[in-house]
Amino acid sequence: MMKEEILKKKSKYSDAKIVAILKQAEKGVPVSDLCREHGMSSASFYKWRSKYGGMDASLMARMKELDEENKRLKKMYAEKSMQNDLLKEALGKSGEAIPAQGDGRIGGAVSICQYRFGVSDV
Repeated sequence: MMKEEILKKKSKYSDAKIVAILKQAEKGVPVSDLCREHGMSSASFYKWRSKYGGMDASLMARMKELDEENKRLKKMYAEKSMQNDLLKEALGKSGEAIPAQGDGRIGGAVSICQYRFGVSDV
């Protein structure tokens, strides 16, 4: 999580600032004048307008919270799905553990998990 926070670029425009810029455009201020005044590209303006058009700052903040939660849930799902696939592979098609190679004390499912995840005592 810390690495993602470091790599994430922080915008110099707050939600309230973006809303104010979009409202100025709605009032009839030319986009080129807004871009020059606020030091942004017209592409940024049109991206904001398509993403945040008609929202206020509180709705924008809520949307960003939901986006972050969605990313977290997708990551959690991917990890659980991978674990599930590994267990299915380890158990084989019959649903029983694959016999261990070597001394025979530990079933194949545990051996594969030990190998893939680096667990020594299971």
